[in-house]
Amino acid sequence: QVHLVESGGGWVQPGGSRRLACAASGSRFSIKAMGWYQEAPGKRREVAARITRAGITNDADSVEGRFTISIDNAKNTVYLQMNGRKPDVPAVYSCNAALLMGRFTFRYWGQGTQVTVSS
Repeated sequence: QVHLVESGGGWVQPGGSRRLACAASGSRFSIKAMGWYQEAPGKRREVAARITRAGITNDADSVEGRFTISIDNAKNTVYLQMNGRKPDVPAVYSCNAALLMGRFTFRYWGQGTQVTVSS
């Protein structure tokens, strides 16, 4: 059994920054890739940024230059640094992981963490 636990959600001031973290734990696995998805009210969930174990990133056009994704393979943790202009909030940010177990790849989702801009 694998668990993805997100942290770092909460209030952020306009123009401020916040860092989200998602840690994977549980069964033996190797990370292939992890990513962050955002779901704003009334909109479908969309990818914000993804990163491979090797550190290759792929950011959505809407967040490029504002969000930075990084990974710590030793801690099985992916981060999303949200900087600068008001982020795309309010939104729920969910972590996704593609994990290699034996010869197979499995995908897991975290429970999501809410990020809201304070007025």
